[in-house]
Amino acid sequence: MYITIYKKHIIMGLIVLIIIFSLPFGYLFASKSSKTNWGLSFSKNGEPPTGNATSEFLKQYNSYYIGNTNEKKVYLTFDAGYEAGYTPKILETLKKHNVKATFFVVSNFLKTSPDLVNQIIADGHIIGNHTMTHPNMSKMSTMEDFKKEIEPMEQLYKDITGQDMQKFYRPPQGVYSEANLKMANELGYKTIFWSLAYVDWYKNKQPSKEEAFNKLLPRLHNGAIILLHNTSKTNSEILDELITKIKEQGYEFSTLDELTKE
Repeated sequence: MYITIYKKHIIMGLIVLIIIFSLPFGYLFASKSSKTNWGLSFSKNGEPPTGNATSEFLKQYNSYYIGNTNEKKVYLTFDAGYEAGYTPKILETLKKHNVKATFFVVSNFLKTSPDLVNQIIADGHIIGNHTMTHPNMSKMSTMEDFKKEIEPMEQLYKDITGQDMQKFYRPPQGVYSEANLKMANELGYKTIFWSLAYVDWYKNKQPSKEEAFNKLLPRLHNGAIILLHNTSKTNSEILDELITKIKEQGYEFSTLDELTKE
């Protein structure tokens, strides 16, 4: 009896394995791709990190988390959910160093700070779409729902600036799904993640200058897309020295236009 049951288990196991390996590879990971939090793994300081999706996978949806790792170029981006009083100083520093950045803005920033929005544009920076309400976009399972967070931002931006918003999109908190990447691409957007960031967004728990530099500078790498927040007091205070130190290491600041051009 024992031997008979054992043989049955073997046969059933083989059948299951045959079924599994006959399925399309992507199907096996469908549940995993339904919701993903963007994450990075750094194996060695100064070397590009590994994302939880490869550049090749992201590229099929015109999505990016890093630039050309053979070039000493970096890309500076800011997430701007609201204005905390530090953006003017950030813009002043960027102008001083002739560095162009991308600001991914939420509707609150557009509505409450139209003068700053126009100054960002006048200074030659890019403004990208960070959604209307900063929700968990992986819950947007239909194009109709996805558009509700994207298209009103385009209209609001045009009402304020008289210009069309450039088609750069960053998922709030880096939460996304493969379906989201596809939707954004179908709307003409390039999805931009990041390859270098640190915890700078807690208003009442701002890192010190030393903590910020210890997190950012050792992990600097070729092609880095740097994520900072405009709401950080620390960022406004260290940006001048940070840019100087990055340039001293031989890096050139480039733009998302350059990164994503065909």
